Amino acid sequence: MKILFFSHYYTPEGNAPATRVSALCERWVKSGHDVTVVTCPPNVPNGIVYDGYANRRTSEVINGVKVERVKLYIAANKGAVKRMFNFVSYFVKSLLAALRLPKPDVVIATSPQIFCGYAGVWYKRLRHVPLVIEIRDIWPESMGAVGANIPKLAYWGLEKVEKAMYRTCDALVTVGEGYRSRLLEKGIPESKMSIVMNGTDLAVYKPQPKNEDLLARYGLEGKFVVSYIGTVGMACGLEVVLDAAEIISRKERKDRKVVVFVIVGDGAHREKLEAEAKSRGLANVVFTGRQPKTSMPDWVSSSDANLVHLKKTELFTTVMPSKIFESAGCKRPIIMGVDGFAKKLVMDAHAGLDMTPENADSLVECVEKLVGDPELCKQLGENAYNNIAKVHNRDKQAEEYLKVLKELH
Repeated sequence: MKILFFSHYYTPEGNAPATRVSALCERWVKSGHDVTVVTCPPNVPNGIVYDGYANRRTSEVINGVKVERVKLYIAANKGAVKRMFNFVSYFVKSLLAALRLPKPDVVIATSPQIFCGYAGVWYKRLRHVPLVIEIRDIWPESMGAVGANIPKLAYWGLEKVEKAMYRTCDALVTVGEGYRSRLLEKGIPESKMSIVMNGTDLAVYKPQPKNEDLLARYGLEGKFVVSYIGTVGMACGLEVVLDAAEIISRKERKDRKVVVFVIVGDGAHREKLEAEAKSRGLANVVFTGRQPKTSMPDWVSSSDANLVHLKKTELFTTVMPSKIFESAGCKRPIIMGVDGFAKKLVMDAHAGLDMTPENADSLVECVEKLVGDPELCKQLGENAYNNIAKVHNRDKQAEEYLKVLKELH
């Protein structure tokens, strides 16, 4: 097949959408398919184009995938108005670029962001090819859930875009049962939907020893490291880490390992959180800033436990964070601060501990339980690998997705 994929984010960006799309596309190419991704210059999360790239129309091939990058209005991952201009400019420029490419057999458009999905809608209308909309986030509801102040008129417009995506597409692919249930509530026919879970890239996230040089670089040798690894955005609710760190610093005992929370990554809230940690004198919270994508497996493996956390809101009970699968691939226990379907997956797999989102005492309780029981840490990590990583991985995911595409071809 010739597959055209609209994705606002793509490798070398290291966020969840870029990682998922590149993992799928590279596997489809290895299976003999012709895959083209229409994206933009890598710039997440700071709105600064990465070294070696420029904000202009370019073409390249990455691991067999044809990558078309379009020039657009670039904005950092903060500020609603500028971000909206960024999204709309991608919609216009990506659609125009795609129309100049050879006609594919099927087109996929992934959301977030919602205008990326809308590019797929208009491409289908103009080129008359089957369209798959991938739902990784339910817009515009998710923007309201994180406290983004969207004017009523803009919210109404985004809802119109959302409905057009669902109505126009030939198939909907979601990353978990939670999204499927929410879409059923919106009246989307069950026959239109398929679930293709997130998964572990077993070639990248695999059991390996701690990287002692990495730990030494940040003064973490011999300490119990709890890491949050990913975008530091509005939805993450990482204020709870600062509160937990303050509680633990007051309770620290000489006969137990020192606990350090490490926030690996960057985003709209990183500077604010870092300033707050400094003002509170929290020496047991370390911020690394943006790290190379290639260092992520080392960070996961060098942590004693990995925190998966989002704000406590009804909408986030539908999500399936990719951090779960990365931690599982490295045999690391998960502190699960996301309610709903994702938490059920982790708890049923006996792969981590249940934390109440945005509750610092609950986070402290989980950490202390792990610090005091090294054997529990090891067993949870083993369970994560055997019951999650081996079951939900990128190879199986790519095969399942191809079945959906072949039914439309």
